[in-house]
Amino acid sequence: MTTPGSTSAVLGAVAEGSATSSRMLSKLRHDPAGIAVTLAVPVVLVLMFGYLLGSAIPVPGGGNYREFLVPGLMAMLAFNVTSAMVMMARDAGRGVIDRFRSMPITRVAIPFGQATAQTLYGAACLVLIALCGLAVGWRIRNGPTPALEAVALLVAFQFAATWLGMYLGLIIGNEQTAAQLSILVFPFAMISNIFVPTTGMPTWLQVLADWNPLSALSTAARTLCGNPSAPTNGAWPLEHPSSPPWPGPRCFSQYSYHCALTATPDPAPKAQTHTPARNLVASGTSRENAAGQQRFPSIDVPQQPPGEDSHKGASCGSCSCASSLDVGRSLSPV
Repeated sequence: MTTPGSTSAVLGAVAEGSATSSRMLSKLRHDPAGIAVTLAVPVVLVLMFGYLLGSAIPVPGGGNYREFLVPGLMAMLAFNVTSAMVMMARDAGRGVIDRFRSMPITRVAIPFGQATAQTLYGAACLVLIALCGLAVGWRIRNGPTPALEAVALLVAFQFAATWLGMYLGLIIGNEQTAAQLSILVFPFAMISNIFVPTTGMPTWLQVLADWNPLSALSTAARTLCGNPSAPTNGAWPLEHPSSPPWPGPRCFSQYSYHCALTATPDPAPKAQTHTPARNLVASGTSRENAAGQQRFPSIDVPQQPPGEDSHKGASCGSCSCASSLDVGRSLSPV
C-alpha cells in the first residue's frame, strides 16, 4: 500500500530526473559531430558487415545473412555502455556531479535522468538501423506485435546497460581514460552470435559466446521478428531467449541500478537561514556562519543612559566604545 508521502517522493524523483534528462538532450543541439556519428554508424555497420563480410559467412538453414545480421546489430547498439560511461566520467571529472551533490535533490535523480536520456537517444539509433535494414533487405516475418515486443526488449536492455555504464564512469572518473577503455566493449560484442554462428568456435569460446547476454538478446530479437537464428548448442539462454521465467535481464537490471545508486553521492542538506550579524550583536547572542567553521562570540554593547548624549558629531571613533554597526562590520566574515 502506497502512502501520500511515498507517492510525492516518487513524483519528485521523476520530475528531477526529467530535468536532468532534458539537460542531456539539450546538449545534442550543440553537438553536430555527435549527430553525424549517430547517423553514420548504423549505415556503416549494415553496409560493412552486410555486404563486405556477408558473402563469406554462411547462415544456418540457408537464410539471408542481412536478416540474420540486423537484429544482432540492434542488440549490439542496445548494449549502450560506452557512451554512458564516457559522459558520466566527463561530468565527474569536471565537477558536475559535485554541483549536483550540493543541490537538494533526490539521490536517484541524476542517474535516472541520464539513463532516460541515453535510452531515448539509443531508441532513435534503433529506429535508424531498422530503416537501414529495411533498405538492404531485412524484413519482419512474424507481424507487428512480436516486432514491438522485440523493440521493448531492446529498449529495456539498453536502459539497464546504461546504469552499468554510469557506474563504470563514476568509478573511472576521467573522460580520457573512459574513452580509452571503451574499446574493450567491442570484444564483448564479438564473442557472441551477433555476427556469426557460434558452431565454428572452439569449445571454451563457444561456451562463453552462448552464455553471453548479447547472444540471448540477439536470439530473442531474431525469434520475435521471424528472422534466421543461430544454433543454440544446448545453451539454456539461447533455447529460452524471450521466456519470462529467465531471470537474466531482471537480475542484470537490478544489479546495474544498485551499482549506479550506490556510487551516486548523497545530496547535501538544504542551507539554513541565519540571523544577520547586526541583530546578533544587539541581542548579545552568538551564531555560526553557513560553512559552520567560524563562531561569533557574544558581545555586550554598553547602553547609553536615557537622556544623555555623550557622542556628538562624527568623531565617535576616538571613544573606547564602538557603535553596534561598526561592531557588526568588524565581525562580518571576510
